[in-house]
Amino acid sequence: MQLTEVRVKLCDGQAGRLKAFCSLTFDHAFVIRDVKLIEGNEGLFLAMPARKLCDHCARCGEKNHLRARYCSNCGLRLDESRFLRFQNGNGQSRLKLHADIAHPINAGCRHEIESNVVFAYHQEVERSKQPGYITPNLDGEDMDFYDLTSSHLGEATSNKMGLRPTGTAH
Repeated sequence: MQLTEVRVKLCDGQAGRLKAFCSLTFDHAFVIRDVKLIEGNEGLFLAMPARKLCDHCARCGEKNHLRARYCSNCGLRLDESRFLRFQNGNGQSRLKLHADIAHPINAGCRHEIESNVVFAYHQEVERSKQPGYITPNLDGEDMDFYDLTSSHLGEATSNKMGLRPTGTAH
């Protein structure tokens, strides 16, 4: 699998150590969005997309993130020490409040992706210095694909269902 496109949206001057949001495309077929490029103590590094870890309210069963003090559904005061169940199992005392959605499996893969993204970031910084620079939009960049109907897709899909992002109406 090859990294075939990197899109970079600069955040310089807006977000402290956050330098850019990135969209990574592999083999012109698979996209990972919301990858962050962050200035760390030892240089730039990638933070892969993650979700907040949640647990369920004892009263109503509603999901709440681990730092929530009250249930978002019924208002019950939640045990503020419940996050201790989610400590990293590798001997570290750092609390685990997020789980990666997508991430490289080994250091070689991470290094290859990171070096490509850092290169694209530096190119985007140079482009941003040009007159008339327009910040790339990383949201909804492939919406046309989702709006295709079965008539556009050929006879292989005989039903009338078109592909759409979750939560959108026909």
